[in-house]
Amino acid sequence: MFVQVIHGHISDRDEMYDAMQSWARDLAPGAEGWLGTTAGVTADDEFIALVRFESPEAAQRNSHRPEQHQWWMETSKLFLGSATFHDCTDVDTFLQGGSDQAGFVQILQGRSSDPAQLVALTKRHEDGVRSYRPDIIGGLIAHHGDAARFTEAVYFTSEAEARTGERKSPPPELADLFSADSDLYADLRYLDLPEPWLYSPSG
Repeated sequence: MFVQVIHGHISDRDEMYDAMQSWARDLAPGAEGWLGTTAGVTADDEFIALVRFESPEAAQRNSHRPEQHQWWMETSKLFLGSATFHDCTDVDTFLQGGSDQAGFVQILQGRSSDPAQLVALTKRHEDGVRSYRPDIIGGLIAHHGDAARFTEAVYFTSEAEARTGERKSPPPELADLFSADSDLYADLRYLDLPEPWLYSPSG
């Protein structure tokens, strides 16, 4: 899987929503290799999108379509300054991965001192997390080009259930997973999407 992360402050969330709806309706059917998009706007008007493709080549073919270029020329005007792009060829998923049924998505951006260990711990404790936090549907970790930096998306059943789950103390068997957070994560930023825009070919 290939993920392109698009991020930046925008001027109008309603116009951005309309632009994303337009893409899903008019351009997505011709985007070969497109697997889905998770997008949304935070409370302070930060837009973020994780656009999933089968491969970098499929994403590049989409970028070269004239209609895609025209759509982006119009949509880019909604950003206050330039949008930031990260092309991620190294992507890991956990539990069920993403889900169009999620009622809440939390994005984490930061860097990890040991990305491989971070992924290994997450995979090792999937069964425990599934039992301890049934509000977590799944997620993905998109590693940026420098490997240490990443964007992670976690998909929840709802924001209310996610907040309740956050207050629970983890069981002893998950202690190493949660204690590793402080050791493996740095420069963390959270972008909460209480009304995520979720698109997929089947949707």
